[in-house]
Amino acid sequence: MDQVIQITKDIKAGNLKPIYFLMGEEPYYIDKLTEFIEQNVLQEHERDFNQSILYGRDVTMEDVIGTAKRFPMMADRQVVVVREAQELSRTIDKLEAYAENPQPTTVLVFAYKYKTLDKRKKITKLLDKVGVVFESKKLYENQVGDWIKRVLSGQGYSIDNKAVAMLVEFLGTDLSKINNESEKLKIILPKGHTFTPNDIDENIGFSKDFNNFELRKAIGEKDQVKAYQIIDYFAQNPKDNPLVVTTGLVFGFFSQLLQYHGLKDKSQANAAKILKVNPYFVKDYEVAFRNYPMKKVSAIVAALRTLDVKSKGVGAASTSQHDLLKELLITIFN
Repeated sequence: MDQVIQITKDIKAGNLKPIYFLMGEEPYYIDKLTEFIEQNVLQEHERDFNQSILYGRDVTMEDVIGTAKRFPMMADRQVVVVREAQELSRTIDKLEAYAENPQPTTVLVFAYKYKTLDKRKKITKLLDKVGVVFESKKLYENQVGDWIKRVLSGQGYSIDNKAVAMLVEFLGTDLSKINNESEKLKIILPKGHTFTPNDIDENIGFSKDFNNFELRKAIGEKDQVKAYQIIDYFAQNPKDNPLVVTTGLVFGFFSQLLQYHGLKDKSQANAAKILKVNPYFVKDYEVAFRNYPMKKVSAIVAALRTLDVKSKGVGAASTSQHDLLKELLITIFN
């Protein structure tokens, strides 16, 4: 994020590079930087003739270079953006000659998602020398909560820990999805507001009481009544609560619990780091650790492997989702 801030500061100050190569597994920052360049390098009246948007699936590298070599019309520079640039990965080396002598009046932007260039290759070193090479890395689950808080804080909002946990539970580490859902809340709620589980329940559509986060918590606490209430809700709302997702998350929870059993240092910070979970969730593992001995956890993990296969329709084509969910809890509690 520090590099993102520096790139935007440089652009605002007019310190522009001829090539911006934005790459990596996390598309959120690639999209944000691309949009920032599109909106801030040229004046609005200059964009019609001097801002080109190309798509990697529709053009060749020769097309890109040809466009980049053009001169601007009635402006100091032009902007050429190549979206879906990863589609040009097989011919990316053809960019070398242009990178050695880029057009000084062109700002060429590559949005190269889900892939990265080999840092040892000549093209990568050239791009880094004459322009900006930015790698947008995926965040681990235990990093996403802090990211949500930091972004919202910068926009004049805050969020409580359970609301953070709900967003991460339902949306995973996809920053674009999390940002989109946060935008919905910001439209409805005033600045200075602290987002709560109720806000998410009412405005985004995730149930604060009947979700995989609460199921995992009930299982960890051995609260059988609550766990069976949740699976009844899941069975009544199968589209919103796919069985394969539930079994996968429960399997993941017990696999991590097995790891937790083996930790010498069970402090919150170390457990969150090793298990790659939000620190807020560590207490769930502390409780489950007391309720499920290591031998029982190993047996549950083995049984859940079989159930996971069944949840995907193998050997259980006629078994209802509700019956498979009950089998899941029977496996755990007995």
